[in-house]
Amino acid sequence: MRTGTFVRVAVVAMAMLFAVSMASAQLNSGAQTIALNANLAESLTLSLSANSVNFTLSAGSATNAGSANITATTKWVLKPGRTAVGVYAYFASASAALTGTASGSTIPSSAFSITDTGAGSGGAGTSGALSNTVAFGVANSGLQMANVSITGANKNASRTDQMAFNIDLSGGTLPQLPADTYTGTLNIQAQATP
Repeated sequence: MRTGTFVRVAVVAMAMLFAVSMASAQLNSGAQTIALNANLAESLTLSLSANSVNFTLSAGSATNAGSANITATTKWVLKPGRTAVGVYAYFASASAALTGTASGSTIPSSAFSITDTGAGSGGAGTSGALSNTVAFGVANSGLQMANVSITGANKNASRTDQMAFNIDLSGGTLPQLPADTYTGTLNIQAQATP
């Protein structure tokens, strides 16, 4: 055996012996624990891309489109046990969704309609007149635009509804509606159900 090889083997052996002796020289304390608690709060939010729409009304016309579409974005983080998220449009009154500022004449909620032209996460929303009884508002003054079933895969998710608006002045006494400025407030709200 050559001297260089012998020296290398001796150095490796001494290094191993030193490592073993260092390991036996260690002194460890007992393990102490830290309890960790993290909370992700349940939330449900709805935001709108704008908050006003104008209409140029034509007496007796069924087609009086709003000046702009509005996008409603609903986001949620839900606890187990929630089964659905609904998105609703409604008025505070079925008989007076819009009221004339000078005449006091009214346009009922049934003459106001929404078309959901771009819904996400759950398919296209429902379109129609605001003439249904929904989770909010009064009887016969609303429309459920969406009903998203909640599963384990979408407890933290979102959806968008792009709403186009129309006022139909062709039915009932609406063709005799007087010239006036009509104002009203449309509410859009979401609900997560158990």
